[in-house]
Amino acid sequence: MADIVKQILAKPVQYADRITELADGAVSFRQDCTDIKTRTVKLAALLRQAARASNDLYERPTRRIMDETEQVLEKALILVNKCRASGINRVFTIIPAGSLRKIIQQLDNSIGDVSWLLRVSTPPDDRDDDYLGGLPPIAANEPILCLIWEQIAILCTASLEERTDAAASLVSLARDNDRYGRLIIEEGGVPPLLKLAKEGRTEGQESAARAIGLLGRDPESVEQIVNAGVCQVFEKMLKEGQMKVQVVVAWSVSELAAHYPKCQDHFAQNNIIRFLVSHLAFETIQEHSKYAIATTKQAMSIHAVVGLNNASGNNNSGSSHVNEDDDKHFGNKMIHPLGNQSTSQIHNLVLAMKENMKNGQGEETQPEAKVPETTHKATKPNHHHKNHVASSGGSIKGGRELEDPTTKAEMKAMSARALRYLCAGNVPICRSVTESRALLCFAVLLEKGPSEVQYNSAMALMEITAVAEQDAELRRVAFKPTAPAAKAVVDQFLRIIKKPDSGLIIPSIRSIGNLSRTFRATETRFIGPLVHLLDDREPEVISEAAIALSKFAHPDNFLHVNHCKAIIDEKGHKHLIPLIYFGEQMVQIPSFILLCYLAMHVPDNEALGQEDVPIMLDWAIKQGSLMQDKEIEALVYEAKKRLELYQSRGSKGYI
Repeated sequence: MADIVKQILAKPVQYADRITELADGAVSFRQDCTDIKTRTVKLAALLRQAARASNDLYERPTRRIMDETEQVLEKALILVNKCRASGINRVFTIIPAGSLRKIIQQLDNSIGDVSWLLRVSTPPDDRDDDYLGGLPPIAANEPILCLIWEQIAILCTASLEERTDAAASLVSLARDNDRYGRLIIEEGGVPPLLKLAKEGRTEGQESAARAIGLLGRDPESVEQIVNAGVCQVFEKMLKEGQMKVQVVVAWSVSELAAHYPKCQDHFAQNNIIRFLVSHLAFETIQEHSKYAIATTKQAMSIHAVVGLNNASGNNNSGSSHVNEDDDKHFGNKMIHPLGNQSTSQIHNLVLAMKENMKNGQGEETQPEAKVPETTHKATKPNHHHKNHVASSGGSIKGGRELEDPTTKAEMKAMSARALRYLCAGNVPICRSVTESRALLCFAVLLEKGPSEVQYNSAMALMEITAVAEQDAELRRVAFKPTAPAAKAVVDQFLRIIKKPDSGLIIPSIRSIGNLSRTFRATETRFIGPLVHLLDDREPEVISEAAIALSKFAHPDNFLHVNHCKAIIDEKGHKHLIPLIYFGEQMVQIPSFILLCYLAMHVPDNEALGQEDVPIMLDWAIKQGSLMQDKEIEALVYEAKKRLELYQSRGSKGYI
């Protein structure tokens, strides 16, 4: 940096020295040349001061100010040289009357610019006063640029408290205007923000992380932020930061991933997925084996504990005590989603291990997922406890047990939100998430979490199931019907769509539609609730229900015939006909496609002829709004042909 600044300053200093030498020899406009010399001498002194302080100068304003200063000095040198002309040369030398006064004014502006640059680049503790002298002349046409320069310069040179305030100012600027955010990035604001995120205190880290999230408003900006090293910084913060900071970091990750999906893999490579899943699992369910692999020695201890547990019979008083102690900071205890058993055998096992460890009867040996012990001193309630995560994937421990329930809920909400955008369209990340206990976490949180946690969990599952719909391997492994986690998730979706006014109904409907190819022929419990949503609902709900049912009835679904029969058995075709005739376009088209699938796959079903489906198809062919798409046109003609083949002319209304 110092070498770059010295190179920038070299030519302006040379020009200033040359003007000083030539000004004394002026023949014409001597007074003006004297004024030019006086200002040039002052400017040269400032330039040399800037050269000595090159290590502290902020490059972006330095480059711009020095470019303009160099142009001014070059013009001044030309004019002073003209004023030295004598004799016949003086006759042919034309010097505009106002040019000298104009260049004097420009030199004054350059003095003001360089003086401001020196003040703003000086650490506040070393300044004579805290006043920066207002806006420099160079910022007259764009005052906000000067404010951004000032705040970034403070981020580069000031104390932690002042850097925290500067980061908060940048947050306000980035929130107010997208253009200001782009200016902050262009003027080099990201590296000092990341440095504050690593070195600052809690408030400073929050402001820095929030600013980063606000700056990532478009793909180009996010790409620059990622290239600046945000993934490594956020990994460290999710590993060691306080939970209030981690909440903002998770939100920032979600913002960056939402605006630039290509950064998903960068975050995944830096263990961001691992830490987010760990936050979801914390106080929700037991840790995943992927993050805590038991050794042979520990397995022996587990068997011993199981023996102790069985010997104790039905006496669960100790376990209940431990469970209440673990959950008291989280509020209401989470009910296990796999039935009425709120505590599984593994859960009882782990609780018994905890109790034995408290009594000195057991030991925990996990060499591949070591979790350092954390001591909470009662005499120092505000002591900062770092959250540690082993490189092998041990869950975050430490001070987060002491956080208030609101912060814990916010952490889960933002973790789910970040996973939503990280999983969107990304098969490897979805595979990594589904291999963890994230699916089971989402199932629990869908049932018992606060509203924001429920919403973000539902949206994350919607993105994961959308990827699974397109990837057969992910669908087969993660959502096989016998998988307990998948069953728990699907059960929650079914529970939600049976509620008439649930705010989670749209993502739940989409998720069931995405998983339509995973259900067996006997698994018809989703058809009825989806068909019921076609009656007396909001247009968006009706549309999503029709789309989901169409995925059950789609030819790519191996069991499409079975599903079509189930839809007809639930009287789905009766709901579709008025929707096609009188519904809005967003309802008409998916309802029409579904009816065509029913007619095409089960054309021999008498219920279709009795409900005037053939007449409906004849009418639809004449509707331009329904026949705009060539695929729909081909579909309706195929459905009509098959229906004519199987339906008798004696059917109601069919001639």
